[in-house]
Amino acid sequence: MELVIFQIIVLLFSVVLHEVAHGFVADALGDPTARLMGRLTLNPLKHLDLFGSVLLPLMLALIPGGVVFVWAKPVPFDPQRLKNPDRDAAYIALAGPATNFLLAIVFAMLFRAVAGTEGILGVSAGLLQIVVIVNITLGVFNLVPIPPLDGSKLLFALLPERARDVRDVLERYGMMILIFFIFFGFSFLSPIIRFFYMLFLGI
Repeated sequence: MELVIFQIIVLLFSVVLHEVAHGFVADALGDPTARLMGRLTLNPLKHLDLFGSVLLPLMLALIPGGVVFVWAKPVPFDPQRLKNPDRDAAYIALAGPATNFLLAIVFAMLFRAVAGTEGILGVSAGLLQIVVIVNITLGVFNLVPIPPLDGSKLLFALLPERARDVRDVLERYGMMILIFFIFFGFSFLSPIIRFFYMLFLGI
């Protein structure tokens, strides 16, 4: 149970950093919406969603063998304040998964440093592995091109104008498609997650 609680804590702070990264990039690109709303902070209370950050992970933690999943309140941005809305929205979207991959790399380097030892300052190599796998999973999952995930913003930036109907359909039914994907398609991400896990940790 302690490992599950640790995983939930890692998930929460990783998601918070993910969202803050969106806000920082948006601010750098000319949209201060997140900053003005006080969302450029590491204080988790500013980002937590009652259901997605608290109730859902606690319920999933009670399911034997279940996957613990959380989300935070999305950091808002105003496309009208961006010079190139589609392109800049893609940059903003990419900042979240990029932050998760960066966290995974940093903690993978720490893992390599302590692997085979008793740990440094009491830090267990096993706990570092959890941080790595959590952030790889968040990074890969958020790049799936289904609204409201970050991957959809990247897809929309690449789609030609004549494919507007595709964008409209995805935005209209995105949440339904995403729920279906979580239950029936998430396993397709496993080889990708495993690849980065082995690459980063060297195992």
